[in-house]
Amino acid sequence: MILSKTVRKLRPSDYWRIGEHESWFSDLAAKGLHLKKMGIHFARFEKGQPKNMRYRIEVSLKKRIASEQIEIYEESGWEYVTSYQSFHVFASPCNSDAPELHTDPAEQSFTLKELDKKLTMNATIATLGMIVLIGMMFAIWFLDGTPTFVMVEGGVMQQSILSIFLGYFAYTSLQAAISIRRLRKDLKEGKPINHHAPWKKHYRLHSMIAFLFTFAVGLSAIIPFYQLVKMDTKTLPEESSHLPIVRLADIEKNPALVRDESSYMSDNVDWGNRYSYQWSLLAPVQYETDEIGVVPGKVWADESGEYAPSIHTRVYQLSLAGMADNLIEDLIKRHAYNYLAEDVVTTNHSGFDLIRVHEQEETKEVFASKGKVVIYVRYHGYADLQSVIENVEEKIKYF
Repeated sequence: MILSKTVRKLRPSDYWRIGEHESWFSDLAAKGLHLKKMGIHFARFEKGQPKNMRYRIEVSLKKRIASEQIEIYEESGWEYVTSYQSFHVFASPCNSDAPELHTDPAEQSFTLKELDKKLTMNATIATLGMIVLIGMMFAIWFLDGTPTFVMVEGGVMQQSILSIFLGYFAYTSLQAAISIRRLRKDLKEGKPINHHAPWKKHYRLHSMIAFLFTFAVGLSAIIPFYQLVKMDTKTLPEESSHLPIVRLADIEKNPALVRDESSYMSDNVDWGNRYSYQWSLLAPVQYETDEIGVVPGKVWADESGEYAPSIHTRVYQLSLAGMADNLIEDLIKRHAYNYLAEDVVTTNHSGFDLIRVHEQEETKEVFASKGKVVIYVRYHGYADLQSVIENVEEKIKYF
């Protein structure tokens, strides 16, 4: 059996940590892993005999280093290995006593001048972009003052994860610009690059961050597709069903009640009498329903037309019970159309952890929670508020 001689390893730190990379290459060469290729995140090594090697990195904005310069360095005992971005790697056996590529730190600082400008520009652009993104995300989360509702609905989870990723990119861009500027300053003062800089601490940190971001990016890609798969809307069955929702017939308790004729049909769904199911990471069970009925021969007290009661329900089973109270507050803000949130009254009821109600003429609203379950019901009709509360209590036991 032929064993592969190629080994890929995650890079120990950010590319601009020149001394740490040089030290890392040397330490692995001493273990028989010799650098062959550098990528954005990984380096490729070839297995061989352990050797004591020195590595040096030459900086140039050109992706390809001039062949004449390579020849000059080779004549001095330094073999060209590979390039990545603006960095070009040369190697030399320790016993060859090859002279340093740069013997004057102050002179070497000038080789970093163009890279300094480039990294400063990158950091400026990344920072400005991040400020704009933060403003956009702030508006989505807090403009209407319902951040918990926004989280629970799950529509901005992907954007939030992406924002964290871009925020880290902006941070590393700024860190790169500052570090190269500091390195140039040290070189100008005659302090050479530490070719044996410790790299293990940054390697562990970099590996952990790389794992977390790989997981986060993968999650942000999977979540929207899973939400689409789980999302569904159907016409609400006329008879009682297994759905954990408050039904209009249970509140009205009138055998003459029938379903009102559909005012809007689309995709074979009666949107006046429908239920929708959704999923999110923070609320894996979500129902939203609408139901409209009519009692033939009965009219509204103001004689505005035939009596047609209706009900709208939202049901959430949360991943974290601690979010329930905040979600109720956000639902109140979302549904307080023609009244103030302060008009919603908190009442005592043994069947709930929290219950808040609002009643205005024929409209009764209940916002209730028990454990991880939150239910909101808006009923418009002549049944009393107590009937709505009793039905909410019954349905919340379903979970």
